[in-house]
Amino acid sequence: MSQIMLDIPEDSLLALRVSAAEMGEELRMAAAIQALRAGSALPRGAAAELAGVPKPLFLVRLADYGVATFRHSEEDLRRDLANA
Repeated sequence: MSQIMLDIPEDSLLALRVSAAEMGEELRMAAAIQALRAGSALPRGAAAELAGVPKPLFLVRLADYGVATFRHSEEDLRRDLANA
């Protein structure tokens, strides 16, 4: 697995009232959501893995971000199931 290191100002964490670990989790989720919004070919299961959460939870969280859970064709859904 690859790692990406980010420098987050401590003041930002304090203002948001989150720990560095919580910020990391939220950034992973945001990256996965944005990849889907941008129309990438990333399957839902792979996006869930990027977000660091189980696929069922990821699908629920999509709604929190205003992303349609099932916007794909039947073939897309089959491919997602095969990759789950």
